[in-house]
Amino acid sequence: MWVINTAIVASRVSLAVAPSCRRVAVSSRVAMAKSKFEYVRDFEMDDTCLAHCWVVVRLDGRNFHRFAEKHNFAKPNDSRALELMTQCAQTVMIQLEDIVMAYGQSDEYSFVFKRKSNWFRRRASKFMTNVASQFASSYVFYWKDYFKDQDLLYPPAFDGRVVVYPSNQTLKDYLSWRQADCHINNLYNTVFWMLIQRSKLTPAQAQERLQGTLAADKNEILFSEYNINYNNEPPMYRKGTVLIWKKIKEVISKEIKLPGETEEKKVEVTRTRTKPVALHCDIIGDAFWKEHPEILEDDS
Repeated sequence: MWVINTAIVASRVSLAVAPSCRRVAVSSRVAMAKSKFEYVRDFEMDDTCLAHCWVVVRLDGRNFHRFAEKHNFAKPNDSRALELMTQCAQTVMIQLEDIVMAYGQSDEYSFVFKRKSNWFRRRASKFMTNVASQFASSYVFYWKDYFKDQDLLYPPAFDGRVVVYPSNQTLKDYLSWRQADCHINNLYNTVFWMLIQRSKLTPAQAQERLQGTLAADKNEILFSEYNINYNNEPPMYRKGTVLIWKKIKEVISKEIKLPGETEEKKVEVTRTRTKPVALHCDIIGDAFWKEHPEILEDDS
């Protein structure tokens, strides 16, 4: 009994057919590739971000209070954790497209995409999932660079949201809101943990002590009871971290063969690269924006 391999026969027949006929066969096969099930694509939502608007993706650590406790984060601020967050944000800016700046504090980071970005056709789901996945994987990847004596006990998670802002002013107001939030939360946490660590109050007692207090009251507690001038606390804690693109000169070693030489020699070469650089400065006032007008120059 003869067994015929129809796949081989079909392939040989197609090769024997004239080129023009093969093109007809290919085109008909492409048309046939559509199935009756493709109607399900009609249920996909259109999530295109409004044109000519700034697209902002903000990530927040999910249940990071528990994560910080389990991984022994220092209170009220752990510089290792903050620097790791910034490393992840820099990786996002380098790996993805069209991010003009970022701002981060505590367990959150905001990424600002160009007004005219057409990355993934401005689909909000693509903006959010690419940023969140790149950030979370970077957090795991770089963990040991910052927490050398602390194992990562379980994977961190970050939720995200996408918001569009129609003008330069609304974008600046958004970033001002996040920096004001950084100041409010850090001032409270600094006093709260001093009351617990130095005055041996319970968390409930510290919370009761601070209930109804204003910023001036908290500053007074820090200064009068702990001799701490809040304005002298590290800017990274008080103002958060701003990431902007800057040209940086790097000195690298290269092996090159000089004219008249038979062997390669190692020489130092200076090159300029554009990288996301961390700043800890005020972005609520106008000084930052006047110093870095290139960030908003896309507004045309």
